[in-house]
Formats: sequence, structure tokens, C-alpha cells
Amino acid sequence: MSNGIRAMWIRGGTSKGGYFLASDLPDDRDAALLSIMGSPDIRQIDGMGGADPLTSKVAVVQKSEREGVDVDYLFLQVFVDQPIVTDAQNCGNILAGVGPFAIERGLVVARDEETPVTIYMENTGQIATAIVQTPGGHVTYQGDAQIDGAPGTSAPIPIAFKDTAGSSCGALLPTGNVVDVINGVEVTMIDNGMPCVVMRAEDMGIFGDETPEDLEENADLRAKLEVIRLTCGPMMNLGDVTKKSVPKMTMVSASRKGGAIATRTFIPHRCHKTIGVLGAVSVATACLLKGSVAYDLADKGAGAKRDLKIEHPTGEMTVVAKLEGKSVASAAILRTARKLMDGEVFP
Repeated sequence: MSNGIRAMWIRGGTSKGGYFLASDLPDDRDAALLSIMGSPDIRQIDGMGGADPLTSKVAVVQKSEREGVDVDYLFLQVFVDQPIVTDAQNCGNILAGVGPFAIERGLVVARDEETPVTIYMENTGQIATAIVQTPGGHVTYQGDAQIDGAPGTSAPIPIAFKDTAGSSCGALLPTGNVVDVINGVEVTMIDNGMPCVVMRAEDMGIFGDETPEDLEENADLRAKLEVIRLTCGPMMNLGDVTKKSVPKMTMVSASRKGGAIATRTFIPHRCHKTIGVLGAVSVATACLLKGSVAYDLADKGAGAKRDLKIEHPTGEMTVVAKLEGKSVASAAILRTARKLMDGEVFP
């Protein structure tokens, strides 16, 4: 029998996955992770994955040597039905579990009441600060915070992001345009933490309030989205994205429940049951960007601080955006996490 690998399984935000110390992973990391998750297999029956991209995720964490930074975090997306492990994107939901994991593994010394953990996101070269609840110097996952897309309540983990513009694409608007036309469809290509192609739902032939299952069954929609995605990839400085999980494809429409805007996002070939944290930041930024495809559809609020509720299939995600002039200077979001398992997994 192969040797086990130390791991912790955590629900981070509306995703869940395996959290590993970098030093615990073998040299053939990707092969081990594919085996651990049970990929490629649409059921991932022979592994820990949950047959969905949102449950086939990995965080690799290590003590940081960067000044003012506690830990380095590398996010890896393990494809479900293909033998692919990619670091082409970040994940703000899995990020929510990095702080608690780092404290539990002794990488960060817990303070009484709450502990800030400064995290360098290796995928994008950006920094986030997560506030972890640590009463008595120990991580607690119990609390009254609730986020849509995850049942029950947990301890709050507010996460603040700065300088995320162009994290993967080199610029907030990688083409230099607020709007481009791809295959007759107006799109806004934007990267404020997550590369996204934002388009109007009606331009894609949908209303924007359909269930993810209905949208996944719409073969014409999926084909049209993929043609646009493959065209946008090189334009966004992402190269050939055929085997990449970026850019995310977000269709927007007017709010249904009093939020800023409604979304349906493909990630890229499955329809997200919610919306990614950094994807929500990018969409919120598009809502505030005059001339974008989202601008006229959005309830943008007013003032230097805007609470933008980004609606998704199972609720909403609130992005708190601070503006300096017409630019988004920083964004914060509330997440929760829960430890599910600590032990060994076997590749």
C-alpha cells in the first residue's frame, strides 16, 4: 500500500477541497492529486472529489519568506473528467480556509479572540488578509455568520483584497476596451482578481434566472460560450485556454431580489451553483465601470463605499468596494469555513 499524505479537508466558502503543506506533497504532485481526487472520472468514485469542480480543489500552503506576509498559498484546480491539474486561476472560496489551516498547522501563532493572517496568493502575485476567529488562542469554526450557498452558520472570516486589478491578465481591462464584440456579442473582458468575460444574458438567448441544470442542458448556449471563451483567452493575455479553467463566463441581468445584479457563471464548462469570490469582485467592478455591459443593468449605489450584492443561483454574495475617484481601490468579502477532516489521504 502507498504511503498516506497528511491533509485536511475544509469547506471554504461555497467550495471544499484538500489543504496540504507544500512539504507534505511528493515530487509527482499532480499525479498524486489526480489519484487522491479520483480524476479523471465524472463520478470521482475512486477518490475524494465530489464529482463537481467546486469540490475538486486543492490548497498548497507554506510559511512565507516575504516581508509582512504570513503564508504563501497556491490554488490548484483538479479537473473532474480530465487528467488536468492547473494553477491558471486563483480561488477566493478555498482562500477562506487558508487562515484556519495555517494556524492549525502551526505556521501562524494564534492571538486571543481573532488572528489576522496575511496570505500571498501565488497564482496571481496578490495579497489578501483574512481575519480568523481564535478565542483563547484556538481556531473556532462555530459562529453566527451565514453565507448563501453553504448551509447553517459558522465563524465569520472577512477577507480584504488590494491591488487585484490585472492579477492574471496584466490589466483590469486586458484589451484596453470597456466593451469588445465577439461573434456579434458585446462583452466586457475584465480581471480584478479573476479573469471574467461578462456579457448580457439576453444577448446569449437566456433570461438570466434559469437554474444551473437547465443552462448546462442548453447545448447551443454552451457551444456559443465556448467559442467566445476560446476567442477571448488570447485577447486577455491568457494564451490558448482550451485546457484552462479561465476565463470565467458570466452572463448578467437586472437584479431579481434587490441586489446589484443577477449572474449565471460557467466555470468554464459547468454552471456555477453560486459565484466565485474573486469572480464576484470582478463582476462588481464591471458594474461600476461606465460603459461596460453590466453598468446600465446594475444598481450601483452611491458614495465612496459601495455594498454590491451579486446575485447567483443560490443567493447573493456581497462585495464591499471602496472607490478612489472612479477606480475600485479595494474590495472585501465575508466568507466562512469549516474543518471536515484531518488525517491522511492515499494516492
